[in-house]
Amino acid sequence: MSVGTFTSPQARAEFDLAYEAGMRALPEPTATHDVRTDFGSVRVYRFGPAKGAPIVLLSGHGGTALMWRPNLAAFAERHPVYALDLLGEPGRSEQTSAIRDGADQAAWLHAVLATLDLDGVHLVGASIGGWHACNLAVRAPARLASISLLDPANTLGRITAALVFRVGLASLPLISRWGRPAFLRWISGGDTGPADDPVATVIDAGMRGYRMRLPTPKYFTDDQLRSIRVPVLALVAGRSVIHRPEAAHARASALIPHVQAELWPTATHGISGTHAEEVNAAVLRFIADSPASNTPLQLRSE
Repeated sequence: MSVGTFTSPQARAEFDLAYEAGMRALPEPTATHDVRTDFGSVRVYRFGPAKGAPIVLLSGHGGTALMWRPNLAAFAERHPVYALDLLGEPGRSEQTSAIRDGADQAAWLHAVLATLDLDGVHLVGASIGGWHACNLAVRAPARLASISLLDPANTLGRITAALVFRVGLASLPLISRWGRPAFLRWISGGDTGPADDPVATVIDAGMRGYRMRLPTPKYFTDDQLRSIRVPVLALVAGRSVIHRPEAAHARASALIPHVQAELWPTATHGISGTHAEEVNAAVLRFIADSPASNTPLQLRSE
């Protein structure tokens, strides 16, 4: 398996323009880190105060750190916040070695937390970022205090056949020009925001110009979900199209030991943006009520 890369210098330049415009819409980071791991360099932006329980943000596919614009100010008012560009995806992180499986995904994320000396971390992940948060809680939870899953992908419920079909359709060269916007409208339930939304522009540029070479995230087994020992907030969007929301909510409630599972009937998959005020309040309440640390466990194999 090779590594993710832009398809051409022009594709990289177009993405960079969109990314830089998006960064101008964010609060000014208090620090920027490029953290070396065995699989590449991970871009991390820090916001908020220097001390306190850290929040680490993991975006949805292609969203980069920019997707947290509706949430950053609220989180950073009370906590130091670290927003990542996921490794192997379009953004400022640079993949240099193949990522083969969930163990590798956990290893690079654990390395980022260790290098930045972050303990008692409250991970917040949206969509595939929720999968990454759950994956770390299953495999290498030693530095975690809690995880918050915002309509996580292939985590509590299996991805739907419709999602697989539409992703494939959006990537076909002959129809991708209209297929990409149609896909983004579908997955967001029509809540796409303004036409000049910088996050949508970055996602579109990444879909057009970047080729990911990542393993398909494995669906977590019942036993893996039962093994999670940190507190979990699971917000499931009732209008989500990536899984069956009621079944995902029921599975979280039944299997995860220390879970606060909520089904939000009117929310779509883009819950972190479309319901930002409610999400911000729910996550901050959950973090305030969570223990400061957890019992360390060993890194687990695939």
